[in-house]
Amino acid sequence: MKFLDFHHHKRGAAGIYNLDLNEETPSSRFSAGLHPKDISPSWKSDFEKIKKISLSENCLAIGECGIDGLIDIDEKLQNDIFQAHVSWAEEIRKPIIIHCVRRFSQILHYKNAKIPLIIHGFNKKETIAKELLDAGFFLSFGKAASDNLSLQKLIKDFPLQKMFLETDNADFDIAMLYEKVSAIKNISEEELSRQMWENLENVIYYG
Repeated sequence: MKFLDFHHHKRGAAGIYNLDLNEETPSSRFSAGLHPKDISPSWKSDFEKIKKISLSENCLAIGECGIDGLIDIDEKLQNDIFQAHVSWAEEIRKPIIIHCVRRFSQILHYKNAKIPLIIHGFNKKETIAKELLDAGFFLSFGKAASDNLSLQKLIKDFPLQKMFLETDNADFDIAMLYEKVSAIKNISEEELSRQMWENLENVIYYG
């Protein structure tokens, strides 16, 4: 069984490869975006390059991009660049993979975007998850779900149709996460896997 690794940094894994800025475009499926940490004075030209790359048929999503409250980059600029990503994603009709650190209230302002919005690496409180879910966001869970009890409690009642599983840049086997989450939700790994692939289809071919 091939498990979907929704957001990863391992070439060849089954899912969406996170393409870093200035990295060679892979032949596998990937996402392209300007991570907040990569914002520089030349961000406009960087973003034009991303726009061109993202037109590839193999590019399934825009991102990761978003707003990070812990980095030393002007937040208004971060927000403006994220808005540019959302607008572009709407134009080319591709979902957006969001990096958010301590700025969920700002991200929630984009709930009316015309494309699917997926928060990757979610490991925050249940109240934040509920706000995002109520606003229509998808949540992708990573390695933290393996041992974070409060996150496992959240996952237990979280709708399967609105979630994904990912390795991000952590060095572990995605199969371990599928084993853990299937046990938490009391379903088979096969059923969990089928639903994750179906969710991917739903965010790519939405509307």
